[in-house]
Amino acid sequence: MNPLHDYLALQNRRQFFASAGLSAGAIALATLGAPARALAAAKPAPLRVHPGLAGFPHFAPKAKRLIYLHLNGGPSQLDLLDYKPKLVEHFDKDLPDSIRKGQRITTMTSGQARLPVAPSMFKFSQAGKCGMWISELLAHTAGVADDIALIKTIHTEAINHDPACTVVMTGSEIPGKPSLGSWLSYGLGSENNDLPSFVVLTPVWSSKSAAQALFTRMWSSGFIPTHHAGVALRAQGDPVLYIKNPPGVDRSSRRAMLDGLGKLNELNFQRMGDPETQTRIAQYEMAFRMQASVPELTDISKESKATLDMYGPDVTKPGTFAASCLLARRLIERDVRVVQLLHRGWDQHGNLPNDIRAQCGDVDQPAAALIRDLKQRGLLDDTLVVWGGEFGRTVYSQGTLKKDNYGRDHHPRNFCMWLAGGGIKGGVTYGETDDFSYNVVENPVHLRDLNATILHLLGIDHRRLTYRALGLDQRLTGVEVEAEVVKGVLV
Repeated sequence: MNPLHDYLALQNRRQFFASAGLSAGAIALATLGAPARALAAAKPAPLRVHPGLAGFPHFAPKAKRLIYLHLNGGPSQLDLLDYKPKLVEHFDKDLPDSIRKGQRITTMTSGQARLPVAPSMFKFSQAGKCGMWISELLAHTAGVADDIALIKTIHTEAINHDPACTVVMTGSEIPGKPSLGSWLSYGLGSENNDLPSFVVLTPVWSSKSAAQALFTRMWSSGFIPTHHAGVALRAQGDPVLYIKNPPGVDRSSRRAMLDGLGKLNELNFQRMGDPETQTRIAQYEMAFRMQASVPELTDISKESKATLDMYGPDVTKPGTFAASCLLARRLIERDVRVVQLLHRGWDQHGNLPNDIRAQCGDVDQPAAALIRDLKQRGLLDDTLVVWGGEFGRTVYSQGTLKKDNYGRDHHPRNFCMWLAGGGIKGGVTYGETDDFSYNVVENPVHLRDLNATILHLLGIDHRRLTYRALGLDQRLTGVEVEAEVVKGVLV
């Protein structure tokens, strides 16, 4: 059996024609009697663990690392960050047609006889020197108001969770595109050779409501080489499966096994010339180094009591949002390029007051502590923190409306996100919505604009971070509509 024959037999038509030109060139070189020289010329330089692209970053970055706190399910902007005091006058009145403007709504509420307006039952107050309006549910976040830039006018076209989460993380509703973290890993690489450049954490949540599924496409590398995909650390048990050697296998034995496996993979690469073989070699090496680096990373025994108290009582419980925020700080402290936290349970179609209270109990204190912790260690200056969901919630109630209980449907027309850290102007509120938090009236910010801003802060011109695939020079910000950097939140 010749593996080369098997490889060629499994090629589809697209792969055959994509490689035909290179194959013809190799044949021509072989007829000149120089197959060895041709193979040497085709062989790439030894693969670095986390290489960046030549010429990146394009300009001096304000931030070197990204922590993305994603609240999966769509937190209600009306109950957290978009204060609308006039709504009390409209309690249980129908949403005016002049506000809805015939815009589509989901099938979960389109069949309701009425769309009754539901003002938030939570109190808001002004926080910090900037006077930012923040809900009582985010009392700890209010304490760092002067460090964050609140954008109230984020919007998207996606009205259901799966496409909305896909577009938040990949810039497109179409599955199969690289995630934000993968783009950054591809463009900038990492300065740490012992940990992945892109790490994903999926903490547990406290509300008893069902949560949306998390698909790996949210941290996938798509058509970019696979070693740029996010590495998900587990919330329970060993952070990485098989991180420990089995009984009877010590580290030197594992090293010898990997050396032998590396030689076999190198022979396979010489036969096939498939760059994914080189990726496999690099990933095996990374896994070996992680056997030493991950246990040290997750050991918080040397953290001070003051630091642990700052994150709250759940910080010592593995898999909580608090523990994940502390772990995120420890990761970026070790120069991991991107850390992404995905906290579920924010899809509150009913029983919103109770559920959102529990969810905020998970995230409020740890997120604020993360900002303070980074700041006191001098890391906030060059670390960008992003907080938000995939869309917002409707001003009208889904189901029965009561003064102390209501639900809200999906609302993609406007929702709130905040940013802090490298290059962000703290204490800023950007954009404005109408009195019903239903439409943007000033400074709209599409998700593609947010992604362009994130890339800009990390020193990347979003138009120049591309990868040729599917007949296009693909970009995180898409090729259909030009994205704009949100300069109003930048220092």
